[in-house]
Amino acid sequence: MNTHADPPPIGPPSLPLRSERAPDAPEVIRQWLATAHDVPTQARAEWTDQGVALLPLGRRFAAIRIPGALIHAAADSDTPDLVADTVREALDGPVIHDHLTTGPTYYALVAHGRGLRWLGANDTPLLTTGTYLGVPALDRTTPPGTHWVTPPRHRNDLCPHGRVFDLILAGRRALRATAPETPNPEPLKAADHTSGTSNRQRSASC
Repeated sequence: MNTHADPPPIGPPSLPLRSERAPDAPEVIRQWLATAHDVPTQARAEWTDQGVALLPLGRRFAAIRIPGALIHAAADSDTPDLVADTVREALDGPVIHDHLTTGPTYYALVAHGRGLRWLGANDTPLLTTGTYLGVPALDRTTPPGTHWVTPPRHRNDLCPHGRVFDLILAGRRALRATAPETPNPEPLKAADHTSGTSNRQRSASC
């Protein structure tokens, strides 16, 4: 009988789904997002003119950047509706989709501040003070262009770090499970350039 306790899990623990909260009016959410900018009226102008406002991270929220391949692997689909369902259920918070030169990219909005640690890898960094993020207008919820996969439902609506970690981990496991196995290469055979030489002579010269 094994009397050893199981080792603790690596990374942040899964967090329970937060209790339902009545959504705020769109204008309340818009104001919350706009105040991430030094000049909130500038953010509003960019939403009106361009549909996307460039907001500094580290004031109201930070963001975790996630490659599309990980999200799509976790969802087992790249269909927008199925991806949105997976993200909504798994992260319980706002997520932005963008298409960079490296391909589809997702940004999960998360809390920031001292004492918060992120254990992500280089391809899933925590973006905070000193970084700007293109944040779409609240009504931009479909492609093309930068849009919300799941928009915020109320002020301070953010994805729990632990849930983001778990979704990324699920995506990595799914990618590993579907990766083709690489056959072991045949061992190289040394060429014999000693024709006419005895086996004993060849082995002695190795």
